Amino acid sequence: MKKLPSWSLLFITNNYFKNKKMKTKIIWMTSMVILFLAAIVAGCRDENVEKVGQCPIVVSTNPADLATGVPQSQVITVTFNGAIDPATITPDALTILGTDGSGGRVSNTSQTLSVLSYDAATFTISYIPSKKLTANTTYTGTVSTVVKDLFGNALQAPYVWSFITGAPPVPSVVSTIPSNQAVNVPLTQVVSATFNEAMDPLTINATTFTLKIGATLVNGTVSYSGTTATFTPSSNLVSGTYTAKITTAAKNIAGVAMAISKVWSFSTGAALGVVGVDLGLAENFGILAGVGVSNNAGFSEIHDLNVGISPGVRSSITGFPPAIIVNGSMFASDDSAPAGVAAMLTQAKQDLTDAYLFAEGSTSPAPATVAGDQGGLTLAPGIYKSTSTLLIQSGNLTLDAGGDANAVWIFQIASDFTTVGGAGGSVILSGGAQAKNVYWQTGSSATIGDNTSFKGNILALTSITMNSGAVAQGRMLARNGSVVMTSTNIINKP
Repeated sequence: MKKLPSWSLLFITNNYFKNKKMKTKIIWMTSMVILFLAAIVAGCRDENVEKVGQCPIVVSTNPADLATGVPQSQVITVTFNGAIDPATITPDALTILGTDGSGGRVSNTSQTLSVLSYDAATFTISYIPSKKLTANTTYTGTVSTVVKDLFGNALQAPYVWSFITGAPPVPSVVSTIPSNQAVNVPLTQVVSATFNEAMDPLTINATTFTLKIGATLVNGTVSYSGTTATFTPSSNLVSGTYTAKITTAAKNIAGVAMAISKVWSFSTGAALGVVGVDLGLAENFGILAGVGVSNNAGFSEIHDLNVGISPGVRSSITGFPPAIIVNGSMFASDDSAPAGVAAMLTQAKQDLTDAYLFAEGSTSPAPATVAGDQGGLTLAPGIYKSTSTLLIQSGNLTLDAGGDANAVWIFQIASDFTTVGGAGGSVILSGGAQAKNVYWQTGSSATIGDNTSFKGNILALTSITMNSGAVAQGRMLARNGSVVMTSTNIINKP
């Protein structure tokens, strides 16, 4: 073999190493390009079509995975790593499934969705179920692969997470108007209670929301709006202590009842315009008549009050004895002693007339209309007007002051007033009511029933009769006629 020159060997050697370095560089560069393209192309695949970009990924949810005590009104959100194509946010994009008590499955997607929306600024889907989630229930959320980004890249696999709802909220009253133990509350006050959540309006009614003064129910209208129940009295309140109550029959929209009844009380200010009747000198008499006073039979008694007649004379007073006056005196218009009896009786009769007219004309607060039999009723303080006769027959009539010792009742009776003994017929006082503050203005005559107990001052235009065994804590004041005690009657000072 022919030996090559030394310069030839050098040339060949240099070219060899030069070509080898170039090939290495080319191989390295080619490899980098292949890896880069592979990273891009292999990063996201939709079916068999290669797409450019990064696949959608769920980065957070609310509630978070395995969250507990989730509210039933929870708005469910899913946030992605980038922009999502809004056209792919369909009802199939997000499914919320809850297990029921029997282990079955119910889907909120079977209902009409209230809201399924997408916020492009935060890459977030929001889902509001058409009704509240069930309490104490495990829910599973699934984001399906129909969700795609703006390049058409789909979520590579369904995203699944779960959470558990909490116990159902128990409704309660968080505030009231007036507040508990409030004083000097206006007589025009409307009473209200605000709940901690929306309530079922059908459970807020006159049965579940009541107002009483003492033991007497106050008439009024119950309404509900937002989260507030309102009791509007039919007429102005009167002076006294009121108790408002909302019972456990009140329920929220989910049907959950209040755990305990809400009870609160308040006191109104002095009743404007509700004043007692000034009897003047007539206040000293248990019996004051125009033409006659009689005790037909039995040992009747008048305690701590006088008996008087004017313009009738002493001869028109009969039955004394056996009737007696204890801690009082008898006066007639023709008495010569002591001096001034006639003038005193004349003034007492004038004061009776003035009191009668005052009671008849009282209008503040506005009188409540009453008619017929009042037996079995309970009445709060106020003015009560009857345009004809008035009875107390089928049960007793209770006058409840609601804790106000100064409470006043004025009954304006256009014609006769009768209490009938047997199945009731008595007048009962409660709540601190006092007989001296009860006035029965009677446009004709009054009759107190057999064996009944009567309370108050009768101011009759004509006559008054106490039937056998009737007892009164009050006064029998007849402007023009007679006062008759039938048999064994008792009158005590109110």
